[in-house]
Amino acid sequence: MAEATLSEQRSSLNSAQLAARYGLHVAAERPSIPVYLRSLWAFRHFMAAYSSAKIAAQYANVGLGQLWQVLTPLANAAVYYLMFGVVLNTRRGMSDFIGYLCIGIFIYTFTSTVVQNSVKSITDNLSLIRALHFPRATLPLTVTLTQMQQMVASTGVLLVILVFNGETPSFKWLLLPFSLLLQSGFNAGLAMFMARLGSKVTDLKQLVPFIMRTWLYGSAIFYNINIFTQHLSPPMARIFLMNPLLVFASLPRELLMADPPEHPMSEPEQWLVALVWAIVALVIGFLYFWRGEKEYGRG
Repeated sequence: MAEATLSEQRSSLNSAQLAARYGLHVAAERPSIPVYLRSLWAFRHFMAAYSSAKIAAQYANVGLGQLWQVLTPLANAAVYYLMFGVVLNTRRGMSDFIGYLCIGIFIYTFTSTVVQNSVKSITDNLSLIRALHFPRATLPLTVTLTQMQQMVASTGVLLVILVFNGETPSFKWLLLPFSLLLQSGFNAGLAMFMARLGSKVTDLKQLVPFIMRTWLYGSAIFYNINIFTQHLSPPMARIFLMNPLLVFASLPRELLMADPPEHPMSEPEQWLVALVWAIVALVIGFLYFWRGEKEYGRG
């Protein structure tokens, strides 16, 4: 018995030495964070090509094609303008309610679409996951990259709307890409977090539309922030102002509108909160997704 045990130990040692010599590793082993980050960087061209292909395929059989990238948020803005701006008159006290509303809708659509697509990015690609070896985080990150490309097109239309609505371009408009970059970082972290959560709780994709609708109503997308904060206690109002979607909608308004509605937080404070949210979301989302790397595609 002792001789058999000794033989097994020697065999195990030899196997480990051979694996180390030839760079072999356990198939289901989770890579270290540096290795995982390097593998993601190596797949950057794949993510860029995959996101472009997804956009082309999404609108391939639609008459107006990729024009729907901007028509959808514009249609939503028109509906919300009719209901909230005209019927409920939430536009009172705003010099440019159309600009305020369009900025909010485009920003909300960016994050909302990322969340709704990333929550099913693992479950909808199980055949790909089981057939090929690649860092699984490329899937939710591709969702984010796809929506970033669509947001670029939407931003061009948004700027045209603002100019036709009386806004004058200024040097502050040049800061808009940095605001969108922070939101993209936040979206990427949120996408990775929701992708793993969606792979574990498959019914989550049915709940996400309700969650996002609630988030929409609580983010001052189509009403003045002060309408909400004046009915809250100071501590609750402060919590309300920390809402990341509200922050990412408020910053572009500060940059693009000559006379944005008064905001309880200064512009530097909004930049700081946006930066913190982007970093926190990226770190937490990445770590949460990475910890589940060896689970995806099983079962």
